[in-house]
Amino acid sequence: MHTCSIERELELVPGDMSDYEQLAACHYRQERPVAIKAVYVLRPKRPLGSFGRKAAGVIVYTMPNPRVELRTVATGGRFAGLDRQTELSLLNRSVRCIARVIVEPRLRGIGLAARLVRETMPRMDVPIVEALGVMPRVNPFLERAGMRVFEPRVPVEHVTLIEAFSAVQVEDRDLVSPEIVQDRLDRLTGRQAAFIERHIAEFLKSHNTRRTMPPGIERTRYLLGKLTHRPAYYIWINPLMKDDCGSMISDPRTVSSPIHHHTSQINNPEVEATPL
Repeated sequence: MHTCSIERELELVPGDMSDYEQLAACHYRQERPVAIKAVYVLRPKRPLGSFGRKAAGVIVYTMPNPRVELRTVATGGRFAGLDRQTELSLLNRSVRCIARVIVEPRLRGIGLAARLVRETMPRMDVPIVEALGVMPRVNPFLERAGMRVFEPRVPVEHVTLIEAFSAVQVEDRDLVSPEIVQDRLDRLTGRQAAFIERHIAEFLKSHNTRRTMPPGIERTRYLLGKLTHRPAYYIWINPLMKDDCGSMISDPRTVSSPIHHHTSQINNPEVEATPL
């Protein structure tokens, strides 16, 4: 099975959650998506050797979560200033969320994730498709599929701790590995050890019961999870859809200027939705 040719042998068809279950174990998030609206699957048009007609990739769409503050920036406040019932009704009519994009590990790296997104977004028949993601910042397949990205600004307290880590030779590139960071911390002595402990205590003081966590790998995992888990917001505006007022939603006269900026001005946005 040659990955250079298999892409042409795959067709995109409507699927269901059984297709998702086939590939769920290949995704870094194990919890099952909720409020499912649509599933699409890439599978061979005909059996391909030992691969058969197994799912090569799957995308899952859900209903939107109302508490995504970067949406306000990305849409120029389109859903802001409404009463709660009106806001929810408009969101449910206008927005769908990409909750999962999974590609069979043997077929990664040939553009299937971007294809899943690009070819299914128009099928949702809504003005806006959105996603929250951490992994797409490493592999920008959502942007390759035509989505715009809005990055949350890093909170001041996060910047302070990251700079403190750097002062004791724990650099940004190390923050993806709790084991590496813990090893560096274990080697600190004297003033450096006291310095970083003061900064960690300051960072954790507003984290309820976590503020008393003892030094060790579990505390380090928690710290790095907070420092690196800042999902970006991705949005696609359907160029053919009209909004509830009858205006083309992609018309720049109907969406204020923030839609054209790739970086938000929001510090520590409230994001309750599950990242991709």
